Formats: sequence, structure tokens, C-alpha cells
Amino acid sequence: MAALPIFLLAAVAEIAGCFAFWAWLRQGRPMLWIVPGIALLILFAWALTRIDAPFAGRAYAAYGGVYVVTSLGWLWVVEGFRPDRWDVAGAALCLLGGLIIIASPR
Repeated sequence: MAALPIFLLAAVAEIAGCFAFWAWLRQGRPMLWIVPGIALLILFAWALTRIDAPFAGRAYAAYGGVYVVTSLGWLWVVEGFRPDRWDVAGAALCLLGGLIIIASPR
């Protein structure tokens, strides 16, 4: 559970950083949008290195579930589109998978 705040920080930073590029390339926002986008993507990469896991791949795999849930939160809060029941079901499965990966006794 100690990893959850770090995963959330990483997810918000990654989604916001990528969204900055999306806004520039797909929504016609000024090119300066990529400056905070780059900074946020650096924060994302740094945050994932704070996860207490012996292998990077395992940390990234577990992070995936949090990323999916956070992405749907972004869809709803920032983009104003409410996820449907299939989005929620898929996200729950992803989150469960991530929890199994990170919390399993080894």
C-alpha cells in the first residue's frame, strides 16, 4: 500500500505530460505546451524509480493497473466524459492484476 501514492503521482504526471503533447498536436494548442509536458514526463520517470521493487518490469507492470484507473479519472474530470460500466469493469480488472503483481508474497 505504500506504493499507491507514488503510483498515483506517476500516473498523474504521465497522463498530464502526455496530454500536453496531445493538446499541442491534436487540439492546436501552442507548442509551448510541450515544456510542462516534458517536465511532467521526467517527474513520472523519477516517481517510478521510488517504487520498492527488486525489478523495474514488475514495478511497471503493477503500475499499469493504477495508470488505467487514473486515466479514466482524467477522462471524467479533465475531459468531461464519464466512463461507462465497461470502462470501470476493465479498470477494476487491471487494478486487481496490478495488486496481485505488487502485493504477492515472494
